[in-house]
Amino acid sequence: MSPVAQSGSSSIRQPDYWWYRARTELLRAALGDYLGSPHRLLDVGSADGPSVSWMHGSHERFSIDLDPRGLNPGTGVCASAMALPFADATFDVVGAFDVIEHCEPEAQAVAELARVLTPGGRLLASVPAYQWAWSDHDVRAGHYRRYTLPRIVSALENAGLTVRRSTYAFAGVFPFFAAERVARRLRRRRSAVPEGLPQVSPVLDRVFTGLSAAEARLLHKHDLPFGSSVFLVADKPAA
Repeated sequence: MSPVAQSGSSSIRQPDYWWYRARTELLRAALGDYLGSPHRLLDVGSADGPSVSWMHGSHERFSIDLDPRGLNPGTGVCASAMALPFADATFDVVGAFDVIEHCEPEAQAVAELARVLTPGGRLLASVPAYQWAWSDHDVRAGHYRRYTLPRIVSALENAGLTVRRSTYAFAGVFPFFAAERVARRLRRRRSAVPEGLPQVSPVLDRVFTGLSAAEARLLHKHDLPFGSSVFLVADKPAA
């Protein structure tokens, strides 16, 4: 994983930011039905705890992250996705939300996620969309790349996984996202761009969360053709 990523997720500092609240509901809508009833689950990059509360349950749950602040003693391990400290075929479900883009080489990270899955196990994942949207935010976050849907599907299939569902997400707020990325580039040419997450007014917060709530109802049953994230479900073939 990128050394820059070791600074930790912004969700640790701002867990109530609208994007993290919206992502919780979008992930639940798109992937929740695929969680099933696992015996043992691994949450990779679990500093984003606010976005994966829907994955909690009676099953055993373990987590890893480079930043220890997002880990719980006993079930949390400070480690890298590039070398998961678990034996082969340990977990029925692995969640990796906005993790793969932090890893180079990508193939090694995806192979590690597949390795620790049991035969017939399931990967739930998300990545940021569109390389044209690359900005200083990606650099500070420690990203190596952004994805199209076919690009990340190919990466998972190359690791021997079978993709069950793939869809874009954050379509409802996509016009605002695109405009913000253009504005970042213009500001960068003129002066320094402020660090941190883009600040939004209380009115825009309500607009963004409202649009995302409407999208969650749609995403529960339908794949979306565009958005600033890609969500995926992939299975490891049974032995």
